[in-house]
Amino acid sequence: MSGSKLSDASTAPQTPKSAADAPLGLTVHTLPAADQLAASVAGPRTRLGRLKMLAVLAVCAAPVVASYFTYYVVRPTGQRNFGELIEPQRDLPPVVARTAEGQSLPLTSLKGQWLLISVAGGACDEACEQHLYLQRQLRESLGKDKDRMDWVWLINDDAPIKSSLLPALAQATLLRVPPDALAQWLSPASGHQLADHLYVVDPMGHWMMRFPARLDMAGAAKAKKDLERLMRASASWDEAGR
Repeated sequence: MSGSKLSDASTAPQTPKSAADAPLGLTVHTLPAADQLAASVAGPRTRLGRLKMLAVLAVCAAPVVASYFTYYVVRPTGQRNFGELIEPQRDLPPVVARTAEGQSLPLTSLKGQWLLISVAGGACDEACEQHLYLQRQLRESLGKDKDRMDWVWLINDDAPIKSSLLPALAQATLLRVPPDALAQWLSPASGHQLADHLYVVDPMGHWMMRFPARLDMAGAAKAKKDLERLMRASASWDEAGR
């Protein structure tokens, strides 16, 4: 009986050892070097810093880009401009003008405000007087935005200004500019003269619009709508005063 039990025990299948019973193996992993660790951290930080810088630049430029996109592309009213848009726009030239008192003044100093410009000789004929009147009326019609626009008379000769005009020009900017310098910057529509138009320059010094020749009261009402749209489109980044 006892031999039978021993025989059964010797022939019984052996139970495999569990993983828990296996010898414990230790593997030593090499730690990253300090410079490798720093590089792995600095890389993402550098990329993040660049992205933040680009985001800041985009936020700063967004108002200007949006205003021009709104005016030139979206056109909120869905109507055609009365004034002719100038493409490409032309920068204020580096010309030294003279004030009515004879003092020198760089034309580029006019940057920082919207400009509504007329061109005529100092004698100022009837058409010139009409333009000066319309410039004043258009600026006043802008209401609270009128301080964002200057009305400018560029005098293209040395003729004296009629004294009868001076009281009405108290809020205007009068500058004498050489005619050849004006001709290289502003240009009239085909078949017209510089004095036939009113011109619009943006606060960055870009000539960007020309109103039709010989503007009358009916045309001025349409020009007003263009100016109002410009004021609305630039309200987020343009402020009164240079």
